[in-house]
Amino acid sequence: MSEIKDIIPSCPLPISDYPSVLLAHGSGGVLMNQLIEKVFLSAFKNEHLDSQHDGAVFEVGGMHFAMTTDSYVVKPIFFPGGDIGSLAVHGTVNDLAMCGARPLFITAGFILEEGTKMETLWKVVNSMQIAADKAGVKIITGDTKVVDKGSGDGIFINTSGFGIVEGCLKIAPDSVEIGDIVILSGDIGRHGIAIMAVREGLVFETKIESDSASVADLVMSLLKADIKIHCMRDLTRGGLASALVEIAKKGKVHISIEENSIPVREDVKGACEILGFDPLYVANEGRFICFVKNDEKEKVLEIMRSNELGKGASIIGEVTNKKPGTVTMKSVIGTTRIVDMLTGEQLPRIC
Repeated sequence: MSEIKDIIPSCPLPISDYPSVLLAHGSGGVLMNQLIEKVFLSAFKNEHLDSQHDGAVFEVGGMHFAMTTDSYVVKPIFFPGGDIGSLAVHGTVNDLAMCGARPLFITAGFILEEGTKMETLWKVVNSMQIAADKAGVKIITGDTKVVDKGSGDGIFINTSGFGIVEGCLKIAPDSVEIGDIVILSGDIGRHGIAIMAVREGLVFETKIESDSASVADLVMSLLKADIKIHCMRDLTRGGLASALVEIAKKGKVHISIEENSIPVREDVKGACEILGFDPLYVANEGRFICFVKNDEKEKVLEIMRSNELGKGASIIGEVTNKKPGTVTMKSVIGTTRIVDMLTGEQLPRIC
């Protein structure tokens, strides 16, 4: 009989690498990307995972569908502009929308720590339902587990989302083309800063609220207008910078952006300076970027700006034929620098 070690391939990462990788918070950074690429993609390799998109698009009976899954462990679970319940719905439908899919159904798995107050759970569940109704999706199945006190942190939520792709576009990083224009749907950084302000007990002159929202309707309006979108990505953990770098690497293109064109509210800029964060790497939950042909940029901006969630939409860069797999940014003083994946610690527990 074969030994287990003869059946299971050797680990693709040295054991010594795991402590630092697994202790890294969040995702979107170099360590988490290494974990995903070397372990999960290596073990589960298939054509759907290889797309490295926000979800998987697949065909059944001549129709195209999309699926996605995510887990939410935000702390605190209630924050300015939302809570873990509404966040779970928004994050799931947004991932489906980034695949060009109209969200239809969501599953919800709850991991509850022993001692969690029923009043707290009730507020979260009701918030989820309100967000689902507004996003036009139904929560159709789920699961509940209770863990010993000290083994969790109040409430964790895992979701899966299912949607239908009604067009024939392949919206993915490897569809990006030289000459594409990069359009950002609005200001960045509010979600991460809103949570950090509450967590650290910081008070600013103006109230910073999370941008958490469903962008599915905005995306559907672009698709209904027959915009030939090449790629979209919502700017969650790792922020704008990580999303751009991931797309550049997977699409094997160079992306050039301009700092002056990236909208960041002054209060968010100030908070980032106090906390030592770069807004490019701060998480968002209601913002996305899309890549479209140059001759469609004005139409895209018009559609986006007619929607409340896209009023701050702006062109922030373009795809060029320079060094593939890289992102560069022209600063406010005219210098150009490389934008890379975050190499330090992510903001912990913001999604």
